[in-house]
Amino acid sequence: MKTRRRLAKSPKASRPHMPGYGLPKGTKGLLPWKWALDRLNKSHNFWIITVKPDRSPHAMVIWALWLDGELLFSTCRQSRKSKNLARNARCIIAAEHADQAVIVEGIAREVLSIPLRQKFLALYQKKYDFDMSGFEKDILNLKEPIYAVKPVVVFGLDEEKFMSATRWRF
Repeated sequence: MKTRRRLAKSPKASRPHMPGYGLPKGTKGLLPWKWALDRLNKSHNFWIITVKPDRSPHAMVIWALWLDGELLFSTCRQSRKSKNLARNARCIIAAEHADQAVIVEGIAREVLSIPLRQKFLALYQKKYDFDMSGFEKDILNLKEPIYAVKPVVVFGLDEEKFMSATRWRF
């Protein structure tokens, strides 16, 4: 018997709560989910915002991949962002271009699957043309983390089509 992989449904699109900005009511003119996916896949740099133990924000630039409905990135276990995520898994990741902003609010988890870590390494090397061989052993032995951020809500804002501001809920 063949196992069918369940296709992920597109998230539900609606207007973000932005009082005072004059956004239209209803769903006409919302950005399609494909618009956000294109930017998540093409973005080179991302901003991650985590919460420090004193509850102040911490922002850092990362490289990331959109894979199977999550944003994946690697970091050193001793990095500030990794320590923050160990205490509070909630975070925000934003794609690099603010004029066509895609902002992911989500929950991070450490990827423990070795096949997924291997897939990540191969795709990461291809996307960034960056030799990960020096990190591969520690990543595959689970000494260094790979995080997957599952979106809870994603916002899309296109500067040229501001009235199309969209919120996708998962």
